[in-house]
Amino acid sequence: MFKNPDKAPKSYTPAEALPKIAAFCAYQERTQKEVADKLKSYGLDEDEAGEIIIRLGREKLLDEERYAQAYARGKHRTNGWGRRRIKMEMKAKGLSEYCIKSGLKELDGDEYYDKLKQLLGQRAAREKESHPQKRKMKLMAYLTQKGYESDLIQEALGELADES
Repeated sequence: MFKNPDKAPKSYTPAEALPKIAAFCAYQERTQKEVADKLKSYGLDEDEAGEIIIRLGREKLLDEERYAQAYARGKHRTNGWGRRRIKMEMKAKGLSEYCIKSGLKELDGDEYYDKLKQLLGQRAAREKESHPQKRKMKLMAYLTQKGYESDLIQEALGELADES
């Protein structure tokens, strides 16, 4: 959808903005930063936006800890991201250290390692490099980029070599 540059964005009063932003939060989990940016786009000042954010928190529509937990689970299961990548992305979203730790606790150790092995197996099957050392380095680089820890990568690569 194209936006008309001649048309100014619509401004809302706090009373008009509240149901819109409540629907915005109910649709999916949001961070306070996302909500604040949306309220700013509605033409509200920081004080008005702050009051609405506090109200959303009291009404349990906005909860950054719940957001972090859902984010960590989702990015791990659907994108195959490791803890390091998830943590980095959550920091970039402005989440507190407490929320980040809470989100990372959602990742089950066995499921996490199984996902790592699954990604390794898929990538190894597609990898064309025949030189063993170069092949190992490429697989390690891929999993490191996904955010997995080196010790787990080494362990999974060892298991893969044992299976071969």
